Amino acid sequence: MTVSDTPQVVEESTPPRPYWRLARSAVLLAVFVCAACGLVYELALVALGSYLVGDTVGQASIVLGVMVFAMGVGALAAKPFQNRAAAVFAAIELALALLGGLSVLGLYAAFAWLDLYGPALVATAFVLGLLIGAEIPLLMVLLQRIRQQAAGSAVADLFAADYVGALLGGLAFPFLLLPLFGQLKGALVVGAVNAVAGVALIFTVFRRDLSRRALVGLSAGTVVVFLCLGYAWFTAKDFEVTARQQLYRDPVVHAERSRYQEIVLTRSVAEPGRNVTDLRMFLNGDLQFSSIDEYRYHESLVHPALDGSRGEVLVLGAGDGLAVREVLRYPDVRRVTVVDLDPAVVALARSKPQLRELNGDAFTDPRVRVVHADAFTWLRDAPYRFDAVVVDLPDPNETATAKLYTVEFYTLIGAVLADGGRVVVQSGSPYFAPRSYWSIEASLKEAGLVSVPFHVDVPSFGNWGFHLATAGADPPRLGLPDDVPGLRFLDEATLRAAQTFPADRSRVDVPPNTLLNPRLLEYARTEWRGY
Repeated sequence: MTVSDTPQVVEESTPPRPYWRLARSAVLLAVFVCAACGLVYELALVALGSYLVGDTVGQASIVLGVMVFAMGVGALAAKPFQNRAAAVFAAIELALALLGGLSVLGLYAAFAWLDLYGPALVATAFVLGLLIGAEIPLLMVLLQRIRQQAAGSAVADLFAADYVGALLGGLAFPFLLLPLFGQLKGALVVGAVNAVAGVALIFTVFRRDLSRRALVGLSAGTVVVFLCLGYAWFTAKDFEVTARQQLYRDPVVHAERSRYQEIVLTRSVAEPGRNVTDLRMFLNGDLQFSSIDEYRYHESLVHPALDGSRGEVLVLGAGDGLAVREVLRYPDVRRVTVVDLDPAVVALARSKPQLRELNGDAFTDPRVRVVHADAFTWLRDAPYRFDAVVVDLPDPNETATAKLYTVEFYTLIGAVLADGGRVVVQSGSPYFAPRSYWSIEASLKEAGLVSVPFHVDVPSFGNWGFHLATAGADPPRLGLPDDVPGLRFLDEATLRAAQTFPADRSRVDVPPNTLLNPRLLEYARTEWRGY
């Protein structure tokens, strides 16, 4: 056999082993980071919708449904671009960084100025999903380009990195980004990270796959994206102040976003000649009180519940201190336990001079004990029983608050009532939301409580209703204590009239609200739509 007859072994032209390992790790790292960014975009849209609209379940369903559908469309749309995977992937990441980073800003603007939040949300979710869906097919091509690998193994690696990255994004959004940066700037930070991850991978590992034209275009695109995100970062505060003021009739004098909600105070001159100002508090855009007429609401809420034993009083909600102010007017009240979820509201009521004047410095009274906890959870382990319970919670227009108007919640309240104890529940408007109002009565009844419905007029709210209930066999007497302090609005005659409902707002036969069937969410969506 001659030398020429010797079989020749032809080796594949593959990168050296250390190189392809590093390149493969770089691709999987990019998958990890991009997945985290993608999930943050989804959560940011859901969170913004829950703040602005209040319908957490509905917002989550729209965002997730539209995005998952669009991801499928994006995966199909990426097929024709596999021969240019590097350049197209970098362009997609820049587009994602720009759109995702500016998504919160854009949707807030659509809500504040254009009244187009719903269509804008769907369009944003669809385009984001389209871009996110195109990532994995292109990354698969890039991973295969580094080193030939069995398809099943490559898919496993990619999806493992993708799912772990999603976990990081899911944890980073509520526990890192929101506390440190807030929603608007948090989205901008994630957009910048997204751009760096995508462009860095292509410019380092796959630079040879780029034509000169593509390299110049992507470089210019990167500069534009970071200029836009940087400009948005430095103008974010002014934008938020301007957009927020657009949502409120009166000048905003305080605004903050706590862990749980957006808290806004507005103030205006109500009666210029008398120098009377109107201080208003809004939580997630919903009016909580107006200083002009809040006494009507709080006198009606508190004093009928204190017509009896009142040594131990439990107040659920009411972090503004106004209901507590009314309770403390009785010297025989030994202790008031206030359970409010958000420390920021109570801190504001303790520190803001106008609020302190309005609530009579209620939180400095030694009889007051404040607990920051979820009312539902706290009631399950309540340390003692109470003579009176005042339920002054936000309206049940989202999942987090709807559970505080359920049969299960009222059952827990019944369990902490002392013998002969009374509970009063703010119940919304029997005029504007009759099904919601009477569903609360049905829920109290299902929980074993006997209630008396009544309603009063509060100019800032309109016609507003309450339920006074007890665990006894007979309904409680709706009246005022013999030693009631001087009130500005409520008297016995007013209370007697408050029990009468006009023919066009008589009792509605509706089922109770439960944890597994939160009917109040649907009622809130439909009944308040025209107001």
